[in-house]
Amino acid sequence: MTAIATSSVPPRAVQRRATTESPFVRTLLIGTTFLFLGLFLILPLISVFAQAFAKGLGFYFQTLADPMAWSAIKLTLIAAGISVPLNCIFGVAAAWLIAKFDFRGKNILLTLIDLPFSVSPVISGMIYVLVFGAQGWFGPWLMDHNIKIIFAVPGIALATIFVTFPFVARELIPLMQAQGRTEEEAARVLGASGWQTFWRVTIPNIKWGLLYGVILCNARAMGEFGAVSVVSGHIRGQTNTIPLHVEILYNEYNFTGAFAVASLLTFLALVTLALKTWVEYRNNELRGTAFTPVPIGRKAG
Repeated sequence: MTAIATSSVPPRAVQRRATTESPFVRTLLIGTTFLFLGLFLILPLISVFAQAFAKGLGFYFQTLADPMAWSAIKLTLIAAGISVPLNCIFGVAAAWLIAKFDFRGKNILLTLIDLPFSVSPVISGMIYVLVFGAQGWFGPWLMDHNIKIIFAVPGIALATIFVTFPFVARELIPLMQAQGRTEEEAARVLGASGWQTFWRVTIPNIKWGLLYGVILCNARAMGEFGAVSVVSGHIRGQTNTIPLHVEILYNEYNFTGAFAVASLLTFLALVTLALKTWVEYRNNELRGTAFTPVPIGRKAG
């Protein structure tokens, strides 16, 4: 009787009961998700802009027009402008090497690329101080030749490059591995040179993943605090980036000014999020499948 009763239930009904949660569970999950987003994302964003404009538009623009703030903005753009293109070149080269060639030490190279993900930014900043600082390995030689790296723009650029270089590579490696070598090999058989294969086959296949990695790399470069804080020396008007300038204003109890400068970073983060969403949409539209960003480790589609 039990067997007969079970077999009489339509398969579609059994599948629906097995895969569909009850309305209470769905409502609870949706409510928890929106509550979490509201408390830890939306509310802080609203608070930042509310505090930034607490003393009016005049004070807001006066804070951003301050020479110290402009110096921090320019230094942040310089650090991002140096680190992002270099990491873009490194990421494409490393991904092409790992995905298209077999060689000894490939796993070691992958581990080294992931190193900044596992090392604290403060520790990475300390490494540069130990290497290029006055008491470091190359410190005396640099001082003798009047070359300044630590507590100067070169040190900030180096620290930013270190903490951001995995983003482009880690975005492209699984994508290029999933694509395989077939198209490149076919292009070479048809007589294309190495550069022709790279520009006409490889780059078109990875352009959306590359753009996605560049967006993430740029966002991290502009918002980096720990490593830059160690190597900058906190010299106002010279070695302070936007996050460091926010910290100084906050420590001076200029809360409205700190939030005004922080709102600029928040705005840049929202622009980055919009660009990221657009890249995902375009990739989804062109490929007909959902875009899967790294660190998932699979090609979309």
